[in-house]
Amino acid sequence: MKNRFKKVLAIAMASCMTMAIFAGCGGSETATSSASNTAGSTGSSDKKVLRVGMECTYAPFNWTQSSETASDGGKAVKIYGQNTYAYGYDVMVAQKIAKELDMEVEVHKVEWDSIGLGLDSQEYDCVIAGMGKTAVRAKSYSFTEPYYYRDNCIVVKADSDIASVTGLSQLKGKNVKVTTQLGTGWVDLLDQIPDGVLGSNYETTGEVFMAVSNGVADVAVIDVPTAESALLTNKDLKIIKLDKNDTFKNDQEMTNVCIATRKNDTELRDKIQGAMDKIGWNDKSKMDELMEKAIAAQPAAN
Repeated sequence: MKNRFKKVLAIAMASCMTMAIFAGCGGSETATSSASNTAGSTGSSDKKVLRVGMECTYAPFNWTQSSETASDGGKAVKIYGQNTYAYGYDVMVAQKIAKELDMEVEVHKVEWDSIGLGLDSQEYDCVIAGMGKTAVRAKSYSFTEPYYYRDNCIVVKADSDIASVTGLSQLKGKNVKVTTQLGTGWVDLLDQIPDGVLGSNYETTGEVFMAVSNGVADVAVIDVPTAESALLTNKDLKIIKLDKNDTFKNDQEMTNVCIATRKNDTELRDKIQGAMDKIGWNDKSKMDELMEKAIAAQPAAN
């Protein structure tokens, strides 16, 4: 009932926002002005603050942990309004960008299905949360260049009769039940699985993997680093990296992981992009190296 209420509330808020967008340009101008001001607010050390929205439940991109010290020796960021800390690839990248901009990182924990609403309502300045840049999202938000490139895959039970497949065509006639995370670009890929049966989708990737482990679903569509992270503690699962000639079509949008700002806040978007350029964050080898570090630093509970 609680989740149903939250979804109804989110839909109502989204409807109000849509009405405001079509009411005229005045609202957009106000939001842009406010965005510029909030992104420049000062923190406890008199540095300007970069307020970042993320799930904090999407390892290895981001997760929640109880201590400030991470296993790799790095420092996690205290979650705004909570006594817990956020760490992971997204936090590490945010820290690098903030250091270049002489800013502090302030992490706001938010559920994925309302992460865009929080950005629109100016609860935070940007989203650094493993978000794929899609054509639909680009209509509502401004994006940087990718700060990570990921491959998609499927995850199955290691002892299932489909554990040996290497391509989507081999799933034809098996009527597998498929799942993924709500509100992601992977949802649009589910119907490409031949004879796939659409099951329930879930709010977190942890719930997605649990569904496969428990036999509620047969196939999860997800990205490789998240799957690799899950397999550290879910030994009963198997990652299948599909043959390039027998895989999803038009899934490139989910491979480009970018930072999002409000649509009209191109000033902040360009500022973040400038920092990425200065630290050379267009080098895939650097991205992969940091992702490996994030996977290794992930607490077992995540």
